[in-house]
Amino acid sequence: MIDEGYVKYQCHWIETKPLPYKQIAEINQWRDKLYQLHLIGMYENGIGFGNLSIRYTPSGEFIISGTKTGSLPRLTEHHYTIVTDFDLDQNSLTCTGPIQASSEALTHATLYAANPTINAIIHVHNLPLWQQLINQVPTTAQDCPYGTPEMAREILRLFDQENLMAKKILVMAGHEEGIITFGETLDKAGSLLLHYYNK
Repeated sequence: MIDEGYVKYQCHWIETKPLPYKQIAEINQWRDKLYQLHLIGMYENGIGFGNLSIRYTPSGEFIISGTKTGSLPRLTEHHYTIVTDFDLDQNSLTCTGPIQASSEALTHATLYAANPTINAIIHVHNLPLWQQLINQVPTTAQDCPYGTPEMAREILRLFDQENLMAKKILVMAGHEEGIITFGETLDKAGSLLLHYYNK
C-alpha cells in the first residue's frame, strides 16, 4: 500500500518567513527537472511523492521541500523549510519556515548526520527503476516503512554493511518505488540519479 505523503514523526514546526529565493534557487532548478521527468509528482489518489534537500549548516541543519508539495508543478521559497534538529529515539523533528518539512525529513536528517560530506539528498519514485535496482544497489529491509526511526536505522545499517557511502544510492524495499541518491553537491546527487534513470 502506498502511504507516501503522511508525516509519521512528531513535528515541532516553528512558522517563520521563507528563505530568500537565491538560497533555494539551485534546489528548485533540480526539483523542476525531476518533476518534468515524473520522478516527483502525484499519484492518481492525490498523494504526492518526492523531495529534495541541501545541507544548510555544517552542524547538520538542512533545507528541504515541504510536506504535500509533490503535486505542485512549481515551487517557490514558500515551499521550503529548514530542519534544525531531530531525535531518532523520540521520533521527533524540529523545523522552521513557512511550511512543515517533508514526510521523509527524518531519513534526510539521518543521512546528513551519518557523513559530513553529504550535502544534498534526492528522494524520487519510479516503479521501473525501483524494480531494476532493488537488491542490485544497497536496499533497505522489506518490512521497514518510510519516514520512521526504523527506516533511519536501516539506512545506517547500509552504511555499515552495504558500502552505501561509495554507492550513494539506495532503494527502499518496503516503500514501493522509493529511491534515494545523495552526494557532495546537488549536481552530483542529481547526475547519479539520471545516470541510472537513463540506462
